[in-house]
Amino acid sequence: DANESKLDLDIDWPGVFKHAQSVSKTNPFWNELSGSNPFVHDIAASSRNENNKRLSILKEKPYLFSKISSNRDSLDSSGDELDIDCILRKTSTRRSGRSKSVSDFLDIVDNQRFNPHKAAPQKTTASDVTWLQDDREAYKMAWLSHRQLTRSCLDLEAMSHSLGWAQTQATDIHVVCKLSHEGGSVQLPDSDINVHVPVGHVLPGEFQEVGLKAILNPPLSCNNELSSTISPLIELTLSNLNTSEAIFLEVKVAAKVKSDPLSQVMSDIVCFFSLNKEGPFKKLENCYIYQDTIQVKLTDLSHVMYAVIAVQASKIQPPATNVWDYVHRTVSVGIYGPKYIHPSFTAVFTVFGHNYIPGKLTICDIKKGGKSMPPVVFQLWGKHTFLLEKPQDLNISLISCDPDFQVKTEDQSRNIKKEELKTGEMVRQQFLFSMLGCREMHFFVFLVQIKILKSSQVTQFHVTTPDPAPKLSGIINRPKRLQNRKEIKSAPWLLIPTIKYPKFQDKTLSVNTYGVALKTVLRQNKIDYLLEYFKGDTIALLGEDKVKAIGQTKMKEWYVGVLRRKIGLVHCKNIKVISKEQAMDTADSELTTRNLVEQIALPFKKLTYIYSIVLSTVSESVYDWRALAEVLGYSHMSLDDFNEAHIDKESERVAHVVKKMKQDCHANKKKRLFLYELIVALLKIDCQGLVARLTQDTIILTSAVKLGKGWRELAEKLARLTKQQIEAYEVPHHGKSGAVALEMMWKPAYDFLYTWAAHYGDGYRDVLQDLQSALDKMKNPVTKQWRELTGALILVNCMEVLRASAFSKMEEE
Repeated sequence: DANESKLDLDIDWPGVFKHAQSVSKTNPFWNELSGSNPFVHDIAASSRNENNKRLSILKEKPYLFSKISSNRDSLDSSGDELDIDCILRKTSTRRSGRSKSVSDFLDIVDNQRFNPHKAAPQKTTASDVTWLQDDREAYKMAWLSHRQLTRSCLDLEAMSHSLGWAQTQATDIHVVCKLSHEGGSVQLPDSDINVHVPVGHVLPGEFQEVGLKAILNPPLSCNNELSSTISPLIELTLSNLNTSEAIFLEVKVAAKVKSDPLSQVMSDIVCFFSLNKEGPFKKLENCYIYQDTIQVKLTDLSHVMYAVIAVQASKIQPPATNVWDYVHRTVSVGIYGPKYIHPSFTAVFTVFGHNYIPGKLTICDIKKGGKSMPPVVFQLWGKHTFLLEKPQDLNISLISCDPDFQVKTEDQSRNIKKEELKTGEMVRQQFLFSMLGCREMHFFVFLVQIKILKSSQVTQFHVTTPDPAPKLSGIINRPKRLQNRKEIKSAPWLLIPTIKYPKFQDKTLSVNTYGVALKTVLRQNKIDYLLEYFKGDTIALLGEDKVKAIGQTKMKEWYVGVLRRKIGLVHCKNIKVISKEQAMDTADSELTTRNLVEQIALPFKKLTYIYSIVLSTVSESVYDWRALAEVLGYSHMSLDDFNEAHIDKESERVAHVVKKMKQDCHANKKKRLFLYELIVALLKIDCQGLVARLTQDTIILTSAVKLGKGWRELAEKLARLTKQQIEAYEVPHHGKSGAVALEMMWKPAYDFLYTWAAHYGDGYRDVLQDLQSALDKMKNPVTKQWRELTGALILVNCMEVLRASAFSKMEEE
């Protein structure tokens, strides 16, 4: 029906409230706000009414948010976007700029800068929002529920000194799903919390709406000397109690009972259940535990139920002092901050008593200038888990790795008491960062160190901040060559069913530029990746970019060329560059795409890698296990070759294929090399972004291993680190002697190189080139013998010509 395809909701909400009186004399923007926010008077009135209870939109329209979220333009969610962009899209062009939140403005800038040709989303059909026309109260509550933390009065000029107060998003982490007689599973987003509804749970023709929500602070009554919670408090809601089958709650927990007989007898992982949020809680008997996952059968169903997983001890028997002594327990920490950084901002270190780390966190206790600020929603910047055998006092330090930023002196180190950890609640510590001087804003990396005060145990991890607000920074200050370069990117991040990897074509390379050798170059001592040639040879040049690298004795500029089916570097001064039309005889400079892939991947035969990291990176970035299996030589594989553990997710299937190839390579070590074959396969399915990431990671790790104690000299050349800063990298790796053992020196070297490379963002070419140049300038360059970094530079400079020749443009379109 044509009428149903049009959205006509010209509801004049400002007109409905045009006679409303001012309710605040202290807000200079009040009159303007009341024109763009139809509920601002109701908000003020409800804040004075202690008995006011807001109606959740989920009770009225459980699928509103899920329907709208599929058509979003912005990079994040904001209450204003739900109002303007999604529900009343037809009236969005007439809305005043004052009614948009700062996140809206910044997201619009992001979209215009990074997605200038992005297609407009599909319009919302009238049937989705017809109920709002007749029920203004429901519309108001939808608006308020999703925008519960929005501050309506914004000062855009003050954003340069803001901690991010105006960046407001929806805060509740929950999901609602409607299931039929066939049953199904519901998973809380970004968690290992699932509800399984069996077939026949409800009668044919009826439906069950299942709601799942995580409450981060578990009940205090379940945390004591004999019990400690290891999951968030889970709120489960059901709409239909006319059921014939139980449902199952499945949770992956943050603890495992120790294997010694005493722990096995004295403790167990249990599920506490209640119909009220405050309790009382009772222990359920229908539990099945496998490793770190518990499955609970829920038979006593209600519209609202609460469950929490805990470790419970029958009694504490010495030498144990509390229930923690019976389990191996991991502690999860998250670093939260504003969506965009500012010259002064707060980062929040948060410890969780479970392994669920939400992507957003509401912070209610931030102070500015000695005054309490309104609640603000912070984004997750980084997370980490580590083993903590018992509650102990912790010391937390945040150290800026960028000289342009510093942590406020009194905030550099904070302590967390073991009594706080015993409660199972979130523990937060705030750290204030500020920018030094009036330099241009840019993202940076800082180090998080967690020390156990009564031992030498230290755990640490690096966190990269988000970019500064676009209105403040414009384009981030990066090397000009990076801004002008067309970076290679991997397959688009679309829904899995839409990914189609192109077919690799083995054919002759298409070359547009050649070089004629002006002199003969033959070396007595052969050097890997450097070409040899006779005067008059015609050499195919794979691109016009130059590579800077050391030759026999000094730094030179080189082109990447092909001669007699070999790829290598040729000195720029030794050739005359000519066009394809000027080349007389190109037979010796021809090369197929298959030979190109096999040669540019050669450095990976000698690079150091961490298998677990390679496995996780590939499994998360490849979206079609069949495409990968085919190029690896496993085209005969089918779903029947997988066991049940590898069928659920595409990432698990990809991981299974990679593991299979690893096993085959291990069984034939003399002829097969795992990382080399993997890179060749990824290049053949055009995963160049993934190859670039693996190249940078393995080069950094191998460089750290090759450097050893020489990393100190490199750190002075690359980042001008002082002795104190170098010492800060080495302290976490001190041995019993109080110094870093020579065989462990690669660890601080890796920490430094990882931090340094993070400043380049996606500019992997510049990372490799600048690292090559810095290593070449050292007193005793490791690059004179170790040439794999030069080979990696050849690889990344050949990606464009490979893509142009090996993959059909018609197929991509």
